[in-house]
Amino acid sequence: MTKQIMFRTGTPPDPERTGTAFRKLCEVVAKLRAPEGCPWDRKQTLETIKPYTLEETYELLEAIDSGDDAHIVEELGDVLLQVMLDSQIGADEGRFELPQVIEGLTEKLVRRHPHVFGDTEASTPEQVKQNWDTAKNSEKQRESVLDGLPRAIPQLVRASRISDKAARVGYDWPQRNMLFDKLNEELRELADELFPDGKIPHVPAGVEVELLPDEPIDDPARRKRIENELGDVLFVVANIARRWGIDPEEALRSTNEKFEQRFRYIEEQVKKSGRDLKDVSLLEMERHYQAGKLREETNAGGS
Repeated sequence: MTKQIMFRTGTPPDPERTGTAFRKLCEVVAKLRAPEGCPWDRKQTLETIKPYTLEETYELLEAIDSGDDAHIVEELGDVLLQVMLDSQIGADEGRFELPQVIEGLTEKLVRRHPHVFGDTEASTPEQVKQNWDTAKNSEKQRESVLDGLPRAIPQLVRASRISDKAARVGYDWPQRNMLFDKLNEELRELADELFPDGKIPHVPAGVEVELLPDEPIDDPARRKRIENELGDVLFVVANIARRWGIDPEEALRSTNEKFEQRFRYIEEQVKKSGRDLKDVSLLEMERHYQAGKLREETNAGGS
């Protein structure tokens, strides 16, 4: 049984236990990088370790979604390991050390929270964000309010963050409901590129119809125009998510997970029948999909 941890909100961890645990971790990571340590860890650089940092971050997000505390603790440890390895590599190359990372972070947190550690007042999250952005832009000496967004983040998230930064200085639709008019406009422009007459054919969604193969887009210029219009649609969708306080990446992650579970249910049912997916009709697969969906809804209602 997991031990229940009792503490007051905002209370730091036990300094003796934390100090002992952190010192041991530092020693272990340093030994892994030592000449007599691990060959794999010794050969890593800040560049080669980057993919693992991203992978561990996504695994942490999945753990948080699961709600399993033991899993979250494990994945938090893996993310911390990436910071420790990066810092040890920096020290081994004579570039920087872990204390610089910790001290820099601590100083930044204090500096950017003057309403907590200083005399500035901020009673709402919005005021806190404004103070944070003001301090950040002053520190970084940025020329644009859009500077500072990593280009490596998922583009759906980037779209939401870009529009949010623009909105903070007043560049936003006055009413969020206007975004749906904009979405319809972008869908019409996409339809102009996809269909000869610019009209989206009315074809009711279903599986009991003739299968028509997708026609390839051979014209590179037309493909680029379609790509641009589709990008505009996705940008508006990201803005709709932002104005309603929804994380578009989390929304899409949830939908992907939901589809994956239901498709796996199709595979399970087909496997039970002793057949392969290629031997099953689309109609039968759809029946299994809907059955899996109904099972989820029933389980959710009973939990």
